[in-house]
Amino acid sequence: MNKDNTFILTVEKTEGHCPIGEIVGKKNCSSGKTPVFSCEGACIRGEIARKAANLVAKHGPYRRGCYGELLTVPQSAIAKWALSAKKAVLIDGCFLRCHGRIMENLFDSDRLIQFDALSHHKKYNEIFDMGEVPEAERNAVAQDVAEWVMQSLKKIDEGQYLQAASSSCGQCCG
Repeated sequence: MNKDNTFILTVEKTEGHCPIGEIVGKKNCSSGKTPVFSCEGACIRGEIARKAANLVAKHGPYRRGCYGELLTVPQSAIAKWALSAKKAVLIDGCFLRCHGRIMENLFDSDRLIQFDALSHHKKYNEIFDMGEVPEAERNAVAQDVAEWVMQSLKKIDEGQYLQAASSSCGQCCG
């Protein structure tokens, strides 16, 4: 831990790439899609955020971004798309904001739109294992979070934001 309360994580470089990630990253970049990321935590709160992000990414200018590839394969088309997009959406699972605290180092604050799913649904503070919540209930809560996120996104400078999100992202993905 550094004196400014931060730390550095070193990740081994790879020459590998995800073939479908390359196709999707280039397609999303050229069509100006907005990446949607989520908490990938193991608990029920992370699962709700992940499911909500998958639902949001099915609408309009949004598509699912790969957090792992963004952080560990910076030369990939997925990473280039995400980092050059006009906006990025993040749905964190809880108050720890694990992904948000990392992504704030990658995106300018005016480009990263963050949501805390727990602050919306206010459930599962005493449950860790997602298996303790019936699948139908998990899906219903995720749907509610996704609808909240979509409504919130519509309220964020609607004309300017949607115009930026639908325009081509320019010089990414070579």
